[in-house]
Amino acid sequence: MERRDWTDGHVERWRPVLPELDADVEGAVTRMKKLSVHLRRVREQSLIDFDLDRQEFDTLHKLAGRGGTAAPSELAADLDLAPASVTGRLDAVERRGFVRRTPSTTDRRRVDVVLTDEGRSTWLGAMAFLGHEEERLLGVLDADERALLNDMLRRVMVVAEDRGGAAWD
Repeated sequence: MERRDWTDGHVERWRPVLPELDADVEGAVTRMKKLSVHLRRVREQSLIDFDLDRQEFDTLHKLAGRGGTAAPSELAADLDLAPASVTGRLDAVERRGFVRRTPSTTDRRRVDVVLTDEGRSTWLGAMAFLGHEEERLLGVLDADERALLNDMLRRVMVVAEDRGGAAWD
């Protein structure tokens, strides 16, 4: 017999109250919620361990996602923030040595933001902390099961996104 989790008890408690409850839907949704909360807590712990606040991490993450170099306006768009807000963020991460501003090589009127080695190392460390937990959790599935789970979740997300859901990043 497979091990039971908290959600199994949750579904059992609600079935007599809501006889029409689809146990598989309730179980899947509840597990996704609990997994999301768990991964959020792990991410928060990684930020604590690497002495980053959420804004610093998000800024480094978006910059790393652009190959380590971006214009402030690009970061503002990626972070969905006003340019003035990004300036404050960049000031903070620059003071910590995580980024540096350099004149653009393509436009003398523009400044580029460049991720430093220290910024990349700090970002990668925080990412690895979360990545290890994701691997630990999904490591109970073999490669085919992970691919199937990924495909099934994609199909669910396509329906959610078609409805015009909230920002997904």
